[in-house]
Amino acid sequence: MSAEPIQLSKRLQAYLQSVSVRESEVACRLREETKSMPLSIMQITPEQASMMAFLVELISAQKCLEIGTYTGYSALAVATAMPRNGLLISCDINDEWTAVAKRYWREAGVANKIDLRLAPARETIDSLLSSDEGGTFDFAFIDADKENYDAYYEGCLKLVRSGGIIAIDNVLWFGNVIDPSKIDVDTKAIRTLNDKVLHDDRVTICMVPIGDGLTLVRKRQ
Repeated sequence: MSAEPIQLSKRLQAYLQSVSVRESEVACRLREETKSMPLSIMQITPEQASMMAFLVELISAQKCLEIGTYTGYSALAVATAMPRNGLLISCDINDEWTAVAKRYWREAGVANKIDLRLAPARETIDSLLSSDEGGTFDFAFIDADKENYDAYYEGCLKLVRSGGIIAIDNVLWFGNVIDPSKIDVDTKAIRTLNDKVLHDDRVTICMVPIGDGLTLVRKRQ
């Protein structure tokens, strides 16, 4: 036992992935292709994808929401963990990046589970709420523009059922959250949301130091 978290070197992280991540060959190729793309840093790590898939399977999620798709690696992990009749609504605004995603989703045989909405995510959230889909989602993943994180969080709270899970990515923001000299819009937005979620009695919270920091919340009522 240790009161301090272990520091992950690249070698130790590689070992962690080698003994804990059951990554498909398709997912591996998608991850490798994304490495050569601009903004590849936006892709989540294999162990985070594995954790999210575990949660989706754990709660028997059949309807999920993803805000921020990029090249589709996280969506592939979530969709693969869902049953055949599962539905993942995936939100993005970039058709070039999501074209890569769709190619791999088809190859992995999960394209029929994914409804890609190419529109601002706030519009998609409003559309889902106006269609009486509030409280019908089991799982939501937020990984898009940080300035709108609070709006995405509030929207997901309305869309996710009681007992459902919301995962919020980049909550440590490369360590910038603890640097008082960082006062840009994105950093301030993440700091504000982190404090809000900590004191939000509508949810149970767990922040996990995986990837760039992942907050998991379970909606209470």
